[in-house]
Amino acid sequence: MAKSASMGTRVQQPEKFSRVSPKSFAIPKSIKASNGIDNENAKSGGDGQKVMIIGGDGYCGWATALHLSQKGYEVSICDSLIRRMMDSQLGSDSLTPIASIHQRVAKWEELTGKKIELFIGDICDYEFFSEAVKSFAPDSIIHFGEQRSAPYSMLSRSKGVFTQTNNVMGTINTLYAIKDYAPNCHLVKLGTMGEYGTPNIDIEEGYITITHNGRTDTLPYPKQGSSWYHLSKVHDSHNIHFASRCWNIRTTDLNQGVVYGVKTEETMMDPLLINRLDYDGVFGTALNRFVIQAAVGHPLTVYGKGGQTRGFLDIRDTVRCLELAVANPAEPGEMRVFNQFTEQFSVNQLAALIREQGKGLGLDTQVTSVPNPRWEKEEHYYNAKNTSLLKLGLEPHLLSNSLVDSLMNFAIEYKDRVDYQAILPAVNWQKRATDVK
Repeated sequence: MAKSASMGTRVQQPEKFSRVSPKSFAIPKSIKASNGIDNENAKSGGDGQKVMIIGGDGYCGWATALHLSQKGYEVSICDSLIRRMMDSQLGSDSLTPIASIHQRVAKWEELTGKKIELFIGDICDYEFFSEAVKSFAPDSIIHFGEQRSAPYSMLSRSKGVFTQTNNVMGTINTLYAIKDYAPNCHLVKLGTMGEYGTPNIDIEEGYITITHNGRTDTLPYPKQGSSWYHLSKVHDSHNIHFASRCWNIRTTDLNQGVVYGVKTEETMMDPLLINRLDYDGVFGTALNRFVIQAAVGHPLTVYGKGGQTRGFLDIRDTVRCLELAVANPAEPGEMRVFNQFTEQFSVNQLAALIREQGKGLGLDTQVTSVPNPRWEKEEHYYNAKNTSLLKLGLEPHLLSNSLVDSLMNFAIEYKDRVDYQAILPAVNWQKRATDVK
C-alpha cells in the first residue's frame, strides 16, 4: 500500500502542481492535530540527499515520504493516484478520511517548511517517468507503486492481467530509468513475504545455499506465490536480480510482511496528514478487518482453520526500515534482500488477541470460522528469518496490548464510517468471476 503509482491515465510530461488550500476538506471534529515532533531540532539524517518515492500517496508511501522528509531528505512523490480511483470502482473507502495529495503536501510544507515535489503520472509511461527522473535526479528511488492487493488481482481475468502488466512493466521502466538517467541511484523496491509462500523449511532472506550432487551454490530462494499479485512480485524480484548484475545497479528488495497501524509521528501532526486505514475484503488485511469487526460488534471472520501464519510489522517500523535501507545502500551490482517484519502470528492468534483486548473496552467479541475464499494452506510450518534490518539498527514496535487497544479505540472513533458489507469476504480465488472492467 499500499502502493499505487504505476497505474492510471497516461501523462506525457511530469506536472508540478501549485499548492492547494486545505480548507475544502472536511475533518470530523473528533480528530485533533498533535505535533509530537520538535521540527527545529529534528535530526537531518538525510543531509539533503534526494529520494523519489513512487506510490507516495499510498499507505506505506505517504508515511515514508513524511518520515524521510522530516529526517532531512529532499523528497519527491511520483504517483498516478489510481488507488483513490479503485475505492470508487469497488465502492469502498478508507476508514479514515483522506485529504487530496495536494492538500497533504501543502499542509506538510506549512507545518515544517519542508517541500515535497509532486510528479503526477504513470510510471508505465516511460516518456513521463524518464522525464521525472531526469528532472529530480534522485540519489535513491523507493518503489511502492504497484497494485498491492492479492484479492484484487483475483477478482477477474482483466484484474489479473492488469496487476501483472502494471507491476512488472512499471518495475522494468524504473530499472531502465536508473540505467539511462541515474546510474548511481539506489533502488529500494517493496516486495512481499508472500513471494516465498509457505514452504516446509525455514525461509531465508532472499538467498539459500544448496549442495546438490556434490556441488554447492548460493541461489535465489525458491518462490511460490499464491495469487497473480504475489507472482507479479516474484517476476519483479527476478527482473531486479538480472538488471542489478547486468547493469551494475544498486538494489535492495524488501520482502515486507503484513503492515498494521495508522499513526506515525509525522502523520499525526495534523488531520490533513492522517494515513489511510483499509478494512474491506479486497484491500484490508486480516488484522485491520478484525479490529473493525470488533469495534462494530461483528464476529471476527476467520478464514478456514485459521492456522495461516504470516510476518507482521508496525507502520512505524516500515518507515524506519526504509530509512535504514536508504541510508545503507547496496553495492553496485548487488541485489540485497531483507525480510521486513518483526513478529509472526497465525490468524487464530490475532483473533484471540483482539478478542481478549476487546474485553477491556467492554466489547463482547465473538469469533466465527467462514469458508476460506483463498487458495492457501490453512495449517503449515512457518519460520522466516529477519535479522538483516535488526543488524542495521531496527528497534521493533511489537504488537503489544497497548497498541491493539489504540487500534481498537481508533476504530471505535470512526465506526460510523464502517460499511458492514465491506468487511465480508469479497473474492473467491477459485470460483469463476464476472470479468468486470
